[in-house]
Amino acid sequence: MPIFYPDILDQGTKPKTFSYGDKDVMLYALGIGLGADPMNETELAFVYEKGLKVVPTAATVLASGGGRGEPLPRKPGHRESAPNYLMLVHGEQKVELHRPLPASGTFTTESRTVGAFDKGKDKGAVLVSETVWRDETGEKVATLTGSSFCRADGGFGGPSEGQPEPHPIPSRAPDLSVDIPTREDQALLYRLNGDRNPLHSDPDSARRSGFPRPILHGLCTYGITCRAVLQMVTDYDPDQIASHQARFSSPVFPGETITVDLWKDGRNISFEARIKDRGVTVIKNGLTVLRS
Repeated sequence: MPIFYPDILDQGTKPKTFSYGDKDVMLYALGIGLGADPMNETELAFVYEKGLKVVPTAATVLASGGGRGEPLPRKPGHRESAPNYLMLVHGEQKVELHRPLPASGTFTTESRTVGAFDKGKDKGAVLVSETVWRDETGEKVATLTGSSFCRADGGFGGPSEGQPEPHPIPSRAPDLSVDIPTREDQALLYRLNGDRNPLHSDPDSARRSGFPRPILHGLCTYGITCRAVLQMVTDYDPDQIASHQARFSSPVFPGETITVDLWKDGRNISFEARIKDRGVTVIKNGLTVLRS
């Protein structure tokens, strides 16, 4: 089923209530490699319930336990869009926290499509979605914005321009750089947060997708870049982070070491991530905004 424009901008989900607890928070932190040294008390604060801290990018997984919300009722004459998910890849992700995440809580979440951009019949399409968390009083807690590149769905007649421009990385040398190793079994652990796509666990599935072995989840790499900001900039204080965004540019294989380069400009922390051994950049146009 193709993309129908502008009908797709009316697609979304009804509010869904979900809860999470300290186990979910700790599992996410373990999934991005925190706590590898159990004697490192700074990192222990993210994986032990005593004074538990929450990694800001955990917002990408904490609402996944209850599945997606029910679709919104169709408007009269609405044409339902369904891109080819086998040809869809995650392009960008942003987490904006309107206040720091608690170690547990109950919230409602609802999602909608906020943008659809046509690159051309043979060039694909970009869909932009927005998910909003609200607390029991209706106040916003977090806004998650993600884009997907739909390689087989171009030519639907939507606008070709108007997408937000990617964050420009400074032209100077990085102000800071950190190497973060990943484990051979990291994807097997991270998938327990909710994304059980066999691409990340099944060697045969990975080979059929064109990879020599399972790859790490893009959102795990994204979380590792947030971990780099926590370590190198905020002294492991997650409450300093107001938003974290990045573009996905290449996959990581579990066991590789991710080098995160960072540039400090006041409240704005630009970053990119690369694999030195393969000479490939895996995260581009990254930006963390610190609270004032």
